[in-house]
Amino acid sequence: MIEVKETTLHTLLDQAVNEAKYNHTTPLLSMTKKIDDFNPLLFFEAAEQLPMNRTFWSSTAEAFYIVGVGSAYDLADGADSIEQIERNWRKLVDESIIHNPYGTPGTGLLTIGGMSFDPTIRKSERWKKFSHQSFLIPALMLTKERDTCYVTFNIQVTEDDHPEQLAKRVKWMENRLFDHSGYIHGENGVESTADVAPEEWKETVKRATDYIKQDDADKIVLARELQVKLRDNAAITPILNNLIETQTNSYVFAFERDGDCFVGSSPERLVKQEKDVVLSTCLAGTAPRGETNKEDDRIGNTLLQDEKNRSEHDFVVRMIRQSMENYCLAVDVPDKPVLYPLKNLQHLYTPVTARLKEGYSIFDIVGKLHPTPALGGVPREKSLAFIRDHERLDRGWYGAPVGWLDSNSNGEFAVAIRSGLIQGDQASLFAGCGIVRDSDPEAEYEETKIKFLPMLSVLGG
Repeated sequence: MIEVKETTLHTLLDQAVNEAKYNHTTPLLSMTKKIDDFNPLLFFEAAEQLPMNRTFWSSTAEAFYIVGVGSAYDLADGADSIEQIERNWRKLVDESIIHNPYGTPGTGLLTIGGMSFDPTIRKSERWKKFSHQSFLIPALMLTKERDTCYVTFNIQVTEDDHPEQLAKRVKWMENRLFDHSGYIHGENGVESTADVAPEEWKETVKRATDYIKQDDADKIVLARELQVKLRDNAAITPILNNLIETQTNSYVFAFERDGDCFVGSSPERLVKQEKDVVLSTCLAGTAPRGETNKEDDRIGNTLLQDEKNRSEHDFVVRMIRQSMENYCLAVDVPDKPVLYPLKNLQHLYTPVTARLKEGYSIFDIVGKLHPTPALGGVPREKSLAFIRDHERLDRGWYGAPVGWLDSNSNGEFAVAIRSGLIQGDQASLFAGCGIVRDSDPEAEYEETKIKFLPMLSVLGG
Protein backbone atom coordinates (compact mmCIF):
# COMPACT_ATOMS: atom_id res chain seq x y z
CA MET A 1 0.00 0.00 0.00
CA ILE A 2 3.04 2.29 0.31
CA GLU A 3 4.98 3.47 -2.68
CA VAL A 4 8.70 3.50 -1.94
CA LYS A 5 10.73 6.00 -3.94
CA GLU A 6 12.97 3.32 -5.35
CA THR A 7 15.51 5.78 -6.78
CA THR A 8 15.95 7.51 -3.43
CA LEU A 9 16.29 4.23 -1.56
CA HIS A 10 18.72 2.80 -4.11
CA THR A 11 20.77 6.00 -4.16
CA LEU A 12 21.15 5.90 -0.39
CA LEU A 13 21.95 2.19 -0.37
CA ASP A 14 24.58 2.68 -3.09
CA GLN A 15 26.11 5.51 -1.05
CA ALA A 16 26.19 3.37 2.11
CA VAL A 17 27.71 0.32 0.39
CA ASN A 18 30.33 2.46 -1.37
CA GLU A 19 31.26 4.11 1.94
CA ALA A 20 31.59 0.68 3.56
CA LYS A 21 33.89 -0.50 0.76
CA TYR A 22 36.00 2.65 0.69
CA ASN A 23 36.45 3.05 4.46
CA HIS A 24 36.14 -0.64 5.42
CA THR A 25 33.40 0.30 7.88
CA THR A 26 29.79 -0.73 8.54
CA PRO A 27 27.79 2.52 8.36
CA LEU A 28 24.20 2.73 9.53
CA LEU A 29 21.75 4.01 6.94
CA SER A 30 18.57 5.64 8.25
CA MET A 31 15.84 6.66 5.80
CA THR A 32 12.50 8.24 6.76
CA LYS A 33 9.47 8.85 4.57
CA LYS A 34 5.94 10.08 5.17
CA ILE A 35 3.15 7.53 4.63
CA ASP A 36 -0.64 7.35 4.74
CA ASP A 37 -2.27 7.26 8.15
CA PHE A 38 -1.87 3.82 9.78
CA ASN A 39 -2.91 2.40 13.14
CA PRO A 40 0.24 1.84 15.24
CA LEU A 41 -1.45 -0.99 17.15
CA LEU A 42 -2.06 -2.86 13.87
CA PHE A 43 1.60 -2.31 12.97
CA PHE A 44 2.61 -3.75 16.35
CA GLU A 45 0.21 -6.67 15.88
CA ALA A 46 1.48 -7.43 12.37
CA ALA A 47 5.07 -7.50 13.64
CA GLU A 48 4.25 -10.53 15.80
CA GLN A 49 4.56 -12.71 12.69
CA LEU A 50 8.23 -11.75 12.31
CA PRO A 51 10.92 -13.36 14.49
CA MET A 52 11.90 -9.95 15.89
CA ASN A 53 11.43 -8.13 19.18
CA ARG A 54 8.84 -5.36 19.23
CA THR A 55 8.90 -2.00 21.00
CA PHE A 56 5.95 0.29 21.67
CA TRP A 57 5.78 3.81 23.06
CA SER A 58 2.85 6.20 23.30
CA SER A 59 2.24 9.55 24.94
CA THR A 60 -1.53 9.23 25.13
CA ALA A 61 -2.22 12.90 25.92
CA GLU A 62 -0.42 13.95 22.72
CA ALA A 63 -1.63 11.11 20.45
CA PHE A 64 2.03 10.31 19.77
CA TYR A 65 3.32 6.79 18.99
CA ILE A 66 6.57 5.03 18.20
CA VAL A 67 6.54 1.35 17.22
CA GLY A 68 9.84 -0.39 16.56
CA VAL A 69 10.48 -3.81 15.01
CA GLY A 70 13.79 -5.65 15.31
CA SER A 71 17.18 -4.11 15.92
CA ALA A 72 19.65 -2.60 13.48
CA TYR A 73 22.10 -1.62 16.22
CA ASP A 74 22.47 -2.03 19.98
CA LEU A 75 23.94 1.01 21.75
CA ALA A 76 24.40 -0.95 24.96
CA ASP A 77 26.75 -3.48 23.37
CA GLY A 78 29.90 -3.27 25.49
CA ALA A 79 28.56 -0.38 27.57
CA ASP A 80 28.50 -0.55 31.36
CA SER A 81 27.02 2.88 32.11
CA ILE A 82 24.58 5.42 30.71
CA GLU A 83 27.56 7.71 30.07
CA GLN A 84 29.02 5.07 27.75
CA ILE A 85 25.63 4.67 26.06
CA GLU A 86 25.61 8.41 25.36
CA ARG A 87 29.14 8.27 23.91
CA ASN A 88 28.05 5.36 21.69
CA TRP A 89 24.99 7.36 20.60
CA ARG A 90 26.98 10.47 19.69
CA LYS A 91 29.46 8.39 17.71
CA LEU A 92 26.65 6.57 15.89
CA VAL A 93 24.89 9.81 14.95
CA ASP A 94 28.15 11.30 13.65
CA GLU A 95 28.94 8.27 11.48
CA SER A 96 25.45 7.39 10.18
CA ILE A 97 23.90 8.27 6.84
CA ILE A 98 20.58 9.91 7.78
CA HIS A 99 17.89 10.85 5.28
CA ASN A 100 15.05 12.60 7.15
CA PRO A 101 13.61 15.67 5.41
CA TYR A 102 10.90 16.17 8.05
CA GLY A 103 12.58 16.73 11.42
CA THR A 104 9.44 15.69 13.29
CA PRO A 105 10.26 14.51 16.84
CA GLY A 106 10.51 10.73 16.94
CA THR A 107 11.48 10.33 13.28
CA GLY A 108 14.82 9.57 11.66
CA LEU A 109 17.62 7.89 13.55
CA LEU A 110 16.24 7.05 16.99
CA THR A 111 17.18 4.86 19.93
CA ILE A 112 14.61 3.45 22.32
CA GLY A 113 14.98 1.29 25.42
CA GLY A 114 15.43 1.18 29.16
CA MET A 115 17.51 -0.06 32.05
CA SER A 116 17.38 -1.88 35.37
CA PHE A 117 16.35 -0.04 38.50
CA ASP A 118 19.55 -1.17 40.21
CA PRO A 119 22.25 -2.57 37.89
CA THR A 120 24.50 -3.43 40.85
CA ILE A 121 22.40 -6.38 42.00
CA ARG A 122 22.58 -9.83 40.53
CA LYS A 123 19.89 -10.38 37.93
CA SER A 124 17.19 -12.88 38.89
CA GLU A 125 16.06 -15.70 36.62
CA ARG A 126 12.82 -13.84 35.95
CA TRP A 127 14.61 -10.88 34.32
CA LYS A 128 17.32 -12.86 32.52
CA LYS A 129 16.17 -11.74 29.04
CA PHE A 130 16.41 -8.05 29.94
CA SER A 131 19.90 -6.56 30.04
CA HIS A 132 20.73 -4.04 32.73
CA GLN A 133 20.85 -1.52 29.85
CA SER A 134 19.28 -1.93 26.43
CA PHE A 135 18.91 0.83 23.84
CA LEU A 136 18.17 -0.38 20.33
CA ILE A 137 17.92 1.26 16.92
CA PRO A 138 14.82 -0.43 15.42
CA ALA A 139 15.27 -2.04 12.02
CA LEU A 140 11.87 -0.67 10.98
CA MET A 141 9.95 2.01 12.85
CA LEU A 142 6.53 3.63 12.60
CA THR A 143 6.05 7.10 14.10
CA LYS A 144 2.63 8.70 14.38
CA GLU A 145 1.93 12.25 15.55
CA ARG A 146 -1.82 12.94 15.57
CA ASP A 147 -2.88 12.00 12.01
CA THR A 148 0.56 12.13 10.39
CA CYS A 149 2.60 8.95 9.97
CA TYR A 150 6.22 8.22 9.08
CA VAL A 151 8.17 5.05 8.52
CA THR A 152 11.92 4.77 9.08
CA PHE A 153 14.24 2.04 7.82
CA ASN A 154 17.56 1.51 9.63
CA ILE A 155 20.11 -0.78 7.99
CA GLN A 156 23.69 -1.46 9.00
CA VAL A 157 25.56 -1.89 5.72
CA THR A 158 28.73 -3.90 5.03
CA GLU A 159 31.07 -3.78 2.05
CA ASP A 160 29.79 -7.20 0.93
CA ASP A 161 26.13 -6.10 0.76
CA HIS A 162 24.28 -5.55 -2.53
CA PRO A 163 21.92 -2.54 -2.73
CA GLU A 164 19.36 -4.49 -4.74
CA GLN A 165 19.14 -7.27 -2.16
CA LEU A 166 18.89 -4.76 0.71
CA ALA A 167 16.10 -2.91 -1.08
CA LYS A 168 14.18 -6.16 -1.57
CA ARG A 169 14.54 -6.98 2.13
CA VAL A 170 13.18 -3.55 3.08
CA LYS A 171 10.24 -3.95 0.70
CA TRP A 172 9.50 -7.45 2.04
CA MET A 173 9.37 -6.24 5.65
CA GLU A 174 7.25 -3.27 4.69
CA ASN A 175 4.72 -5.43 2.86
CA ARG A 176 4.44 -7.86 5.79
CA LEU A 177 3.86 -5.10 8.32
CA PHE A 178 1.44 -2.90 6.40
CA ASP A 179 -0.61 -5.57 4.65
CA HIS A 180 -2.78 -6.38 7.68
CA SER A 181 -6.37 -7.43 8.12
CA GLY A 182 -7.15 -4.53 10.45
CA TYR A 183 -8.08 -6.73 13.39
CA ILE A 184 -6.45 -6.92 16.82
CA HIS A 185 -6.34 -10.58 17.79
CA GLY A 186 -6.78 -12.15 21.18
CA GLU A 187 -8.22 -11.27 24.55
CA ASN A 188 -6.98 -11.70 28.09
CA GLY A 189 -8.46 -12.95 31.32
CA VAL A 190 -7.18 -13.53 34.84
CA GLU A 191 -7.44 -17.00 36.32
CA SER A 192 -5.94 -16.19 39.73
CA THR A 193 -3.76 -13.72 41.62
CA ALA A 194 -1.33 -14.20 44.48
CA ASP A 195 0.37 -11.62 46.70
CA VAL A 196 4.06 -12.37 47.24
CA ALA A 197 4.76 -12.57 51.00
CA PRO A 198 2.45 -9.70 52.09
CA GLU A 199 3.11 -10.05 55.83
CA GLU A 200 6.84 -10.11 55.26
CA TRP A 201 6.48 -6.95 53.17
CA LYS A 202 4.56 -5.19 55.96
CA GLU A 203 7.29 -6.20 58.39
CA THR A 204 9.84 -4.62 56.03
CA VAL A 205 7.79 -1.44 56.10
CA LYS A 206 7.95 -1.48 59.91
CA ARG A 207 11.69 -2.07 59.76
CA ALA A 208 12.02 0.90 57.38
CA THR A 209 10.13 3.23 59.71
CA ASP A 210 12.40 2.18 62.58
CA TYR A 211 15.43 2.87 60.39
CA ILE A 212 14.07 6.32 59.52
CA LYS A 213 13.32 7.15 63.17
CA GLN A 214 16.98 6.55 63.92
CA ASP A 215 17.69 9.42 61.49
CA ASP A 216 19.42 7.06 59.08
CA ALA A 217 17.12 8.15 56.21
CA ASP A 218 14.18 10.46 55.52
CA LYS A 219 12.29 8.24 53.08
CA ILE A 220 12.58 4.71 51.66
CA VAL A 221 10.50 3.47 48.73
CA LEU A 222 9.55 -0.20 49.02
CA ALA A 223 8.09 -2.21 46.16
CA ARG A 224 6.20 -5.48 46.14
CA GLU A 225 4.91 -8.00 43.61
CA LEU A 226 1.56 -9.44 42.62
CA GLN A 227 1.70 -12.67 40.62
CA VAL A 228 -1.06 -13.15 38.07
CA LYS A 229 -2.03 -16.41 36.32
CA LEU A 230 -3.79 -15.79 33.01
CA ARG A 231 -6.27 -18.08 31.32
CA ASP A 232 -4.01 -18.29 28.26
CA ASN A 233 -0.79 -16.82 26.90
CA ALA A 234 -1.06 -13.05 27.05
CA ALA A 235 -2.05 -11.13 23.92
CA ILE A 236 0.03 -7.96 24.17
CA THR A 237 -1.74 -5.76 21.60
CA PRO A 238 -5.13 -5.83 23.40
CA ILE A 239 -3.31 -4.92 26.63
CA LEU A 240 -1.79 -1.87 24.94
CA ASN A 241 -5.13 -0.96 23.39
CA ASN A 242 -6.86 -1.11 26.77
CA LEU A 243 -4.14 0.93 28.44
CA ILE A 244 -4.39 3.65 25.78
CA GLU A 245 -8.17 3.80 26.19
CA THR A 246 -8.24 3.77 30.00
CA GLN A 247 -4.99 5.44 31.13
CA THR A 248 -5.14 8.96 29.71
CA ASN A 249 -2.32 11.38 30.56
CA SER A 250 0.09 8.43 30.68
CA TYR A 251 2.95 6.86 28.78
CA VAL A 252 2.04 3.42 27.46
CA PHE A 253 5.04 1.21 26.68
CA ALA A 254 6.03 -2.34 25.80
CA PHE A 255 9.51 -3.83 25.40
CA GLU A 256 9.81 -7.38 24.09
CA ARG A 257 12.86 -9.53 24.65
CA ASP A 258 12.75 -13.06 23.21
CA GLY A 259 9.12 -13.75 24.12
CA ASP A 260 9.00 -11.89 27.45
CA CYS A 261 7.39 -8.46 27.50
CA PHE A 262 7.69 -5.60 29.97
CA VAL A 263 4.54 -3.52 29.58
CA GLY A 264 2.92 -0.69 31.48
CA SER A 265 1.26 2.69 31.63
CA SER A 266 3.19 5.29 33.60
CA PRO A 267 1.89 8.75 34.51
CA GLU A 268 5.36 9.84 35.59
CA ARG A 269 7.55 11.69 33.11
CA LEU A 270 11.21 11.67 34.10
CA VAL A 271 12.39 14.20 31.51
CA LYS A 272 11.45 15.47 28.06
CA GLN A 273 13.81 17.23 25.65
CA GLU A 274 12.88 19.46 22.71
CA LYS A 275 16.14 20.85 21.30
CA ASP A 276 17.61 22.75 24.28
CA VAL A 277 14.41 22.93 26.35
CA VAL A 278 13.90 20.23 29.00
CA LEU A 279 10.92 19.45 31.20
CA SER A 280 10.89 17.17 34.22
CA THR A 281 7.95 16.17 36.39
CA CYS A 282 7.56 15.76 40.11
CA LEU A 283 4.77 13.24 40.62
CA ALA A 284 4.64 11.96 44.19
CA GLY A 285 1.79 11.70 46.66
CA THR A 286 -1.14 9.46 45.78
CA ALA A 287 -4.85 9.15 46.54
CA PRO A 288 -7.78 7.31 44.90
CA ARG A 289 -10.42 9.01 42.74
CA GLY A 290 -13.87 9.64 44.18
CA GLU A 291 -17.05 8.03 42.88
CA THR A 292 -18.74 11.47 42.61
CA ASN A 293 -17.39 14.92 41.76
CA LYS A 294 -17.98 16.05 45.34
CA GLU A 295 -16.14 13.07 46.79
CA ASP A 296 -13.36 13.48 44.20
CA ASP A 297 -12.88 17.13 45.18
CA ARG A 298 -12.83 16.24 48.87
CA ILE A 299 -10.17 13.53 48.37
CA GLY A 300 -8.11 15.85 46.17
CA ASN A 301 -8.19 18.70 48.68
CA THR A 302 -7.21 16.29 51.45
CA LEU A 303 -4.26 15.10 49.35
CA LEU A 304 -3.12 18.69 48.74
CA GLN A 305 -3.08 19.34 52.50
CA ASP A 306 -1.80 15.96 53.68
CA GLU A 307 1.48 16.42 55.53
CA LYS A 308 2.94 12.98 54.63
CA ASN A 309 2.18 13.30 50.92
CA ARG A 310 3.30 16.93 50.69
CA SER A 311 6.54 16.04 52.45
CA GLU A 312 7.09 13.12 50.06
CA HIS A 313 6.37 15.39 47.11
CA ASP A 314 8.74 18.12 48.33
CA PHE A 315 11.57 15.55 48.53
CA VAL A 316 11.16 14.89 44.82
CA VAL A 317 10.88 18.59 43.91
CA ARG A 318 14.12 19.51 45.67
CA MET A 319 16.06 16.61 44.22
CA ILE A 320 14.92 17.28 40.63
CA ARG A 321 15.73 20.98 40.94
CA GLN A 322 19.25 20.19 42.22
CA SER A 323 19.83 17.59 39.49
CA MET A 324 18.65 19.89 36.70
CA GLU A 325 20.91 22.72 37.91
CA ASN A 326 23.97 20.58 37.10
CA TYR A 327 23.21 20.57 33.37
CA CYS A 328 20.70 23.40 32.82
CA LEU A 329 20.14 27.14 32.96
CA ALA A 330 17.01 29.04 34.02
CA VAL A 331 15.50 26.24 36.12
CA ASP A 332 11.88 27.17 36.90
CA VAL A 333 9.82 25.48 39.66
CA PRO A 334 6.27 26.50 40.75
CA ASP A 335 5.79 27.29 44.46
CA LYS A 336 3.26 24.52 45.13
CA PRO A 337 1.87 21.37 43.48
CA VAL A 338 -1.46 20.85 41.75
CA LEU A 339 -3.54 17.70 41.29
CA TYR A 340 -2.82 15.34 38.39
CA PRO A 341 -5.92 13.16 37.81
CA LEU A 342 -5.87 9.68 36.28
CA LYS A 343 -8.68 7.17 35.91
CA ASN A 344 -8.05 5.25 39.15
CA LEU A 345 -5.71 7.60 41.02
CA GLN A 346 -4.75 11.23 41.52
CA HIS A 347 -1.29 12.55 42.32
CA LEU A 348 0.46 15.72 43.45
CA TYR A 349 2.17 17.28 40.42
CA THR A 350 4.87 19.92 39.94
CA PRO A 351 6.54 20.58 36.54
CA VAL A 352 10.17 21.73 36.34
CA THR A 353 11.38 23.45 33.16
CA ALA A 354 14.89 24.55 32.15
CA ARG A 355 17.29 25.17 29.25
CA LEU A 356 19.94 22.54 28.61
CA LYS A 357 23.53 23.74 28.64
CA GLU A 358 25.52 23.19 25.47
CA GLY A 359 27.25 19.80 25.31
CA TYR A 360 24.69 17.93 27.40
CA SER A 361 21.76 15.69 26.44
CA ILE A 362 18.78 13.97 27.93
CA PHE A 363 21.03 11.00 28.85
CA ASP A 364 22.95 13.23 31.27
CA ILE A 365 19.76 14.22 33.06
CA VAL A 366 18.41 10.66 33.11
CA GLY A 367 21.63 9.45 34.72
CA LYS A 368 21.50 12.21 37.33
CA LEU A 369 17.80 11.91 38.17
CA HIS A 370 17.52 8.14 38.49
CA PRO A 371 16.38 6.96 40.90
CA THR A 372 14.23 9.89 42.01
CA PRO A 373 13.06 10.06 45.63
CA ALA A 374 9.68 8.84 44.35
CA LEU A 375 11.23 5.44 43.49
CA GLY A 376 14.32 5.21 45.68
CA GLY A 377 14.21 7.48 48.68
CA VAL A 378 16.14 10.19 50.53
CA PRO A 379 19.07 10.30 50.89
CA ARG A 380 19.64 8.23 47.78
CA GLU A 381 22.52 6.00 48.82
CA LYS A 382 21.15 5.16 52.27
CA SER A 383 17.70 4.36 50.94
CA LEU A 384 19.14 2.21 48.13
CA ALA A 385 21.32 0.37 50.63
CA PHE A 386 18.24 -0.43 52.71
CA ILE A 387 16.36 -1.62 49.62
CA ARG A 388 19.25 -3.90 48.60
CA ASP A 389 19.44 -5.39 52.08
CA HIS A 390 15.74 -5.85 52.83
CA GLU A 391 13.60 -5.87 49.68
CA ARG A 392 13.22 -9.47 48.50
CA LEU A 393 12.24 -8.33 45.00
CA ASP A 394 14.38 -7.97 41.88
CA ARG A 395 12.66 -4.91 40.38
CA GLY A 396 14.27 -5.43 36.98
CA TRP A 397 13.12 -2.56 34.76
CA TYR A 398 10.32 -1.61 37.14
CA GLY A 399 10.82 1.91 38.52
CA ALA A 400 13.65 2.63 36.07
CA PRO A 401 13.82 5.03 33.09
CA VAL A 402 12.37 3.91 29.77
CA GLY A 403 12.17 6.13 26.71
CA TRP A 404 13.69 7.36 23.47
CA LEU A 405 16.02 9.92 21.89
CA ASP A 406 16.32 10.98 18.25
CA SER A 407 19.21 12.51 16.30
CA ASN A 408 17.51 15.93 16.22
CA SER A 409 17.83 16.35 20.03
CA ASN A 410 14.28 15.36 20.86
CA GLY A 411 13.43 12.68 23.38
CA GLU A 412 11.38 11.64 26.35
CA PHE A 413 11.82 9.28 29.30
CA ALA A 414 9.24 8.05 31.77
CA VAL A 415 9.61 6.18 35.05
CA ALA A 416 8.39 2.61 34.46
CA ILE A 417 5.74 2.31 37.18
CA ARG A 418 2.20 0.80 36.87
CA SER A 419 3.87 -2.03 34.99
CA GLY A 420 4.41 -5.75 34.77
CA LEU A 421 6.58 -8.43 33.22
CA ILE A 422 4.57 -10.84 31.09
CA GLN A 423 5.91 -14.32 30.39
CA GLY A 424 3.46 -16.50 28.51
CA ASP A 425 0.42 -17.03 30.75
CA GLN A 426 2.15 -15.50 33.79
CA ALA A 427 2.45 -11.86 34.77
CA SER A 428 4.42 -10.25 37.58
CA LEU A 429 2.96 -6.85 38.50
CA PHE A 430 4.89 -4.33 40.58
CA ALA A 431 3.89 -1.44 42.84
CA GLY A 432 5.62 0.58 45.51
CA CYS A 433 5.12 3.41 47.99
CA GLY A 434 7.22 5.88 49.91
CA ILE A 435 7.85 4.98 53.54
CA VAL A 436 8.43 7.86 55.97
CA ARG A 437 8.70 8.16 59.75
CA ASP A 438 4.97 7.81 60.49
CA SER A 439 4.02 5.31 57.77
CA ASP A 440 1.50 2.64 58.74
CA PRO A 441 2.30 -0.79 57.19
CA GLU A 442 -1.35 -1.67 56.61
CA ALA A 443 -2.11 1.68 54.96
CA GLU A 444 0.93 1.38 52.71
CA TYR A 445 -0.14 -2.14 51.75
CA GLU A 446 -3.59 -0.84 50.78
CA GLU A 447 -1.97 1.92 48.70
CA THR A 448 -0.03 -0.64 46.67
CA LYS A 449 -3.25 -2.57 46.03
CA ILE A 450 -4.70 0.57 44.43
CA LYS A 451 -1.57 0.96 42.29
CA PHE A 452 -1.94 -2.58 40.93
CA LEU A 453 -5.36 -1.74 39.50
CA PRO A 454 -4.39 -0.16 36.13
CA MET A 455 -2.43 -3.23 35.01
CA LEU A 456 -4.67 -5.79 36.69
CA SER A 457 -7.77 -4.36 34.99
CA VAL A 458 -6.34 -4.51 31.45
CA LEU A 459 -5.28 -8.12 32.04
CA GLY A 460 -8.92 -8.95 32.72
CA GLY A 461 -8.81 -8.88 36.53
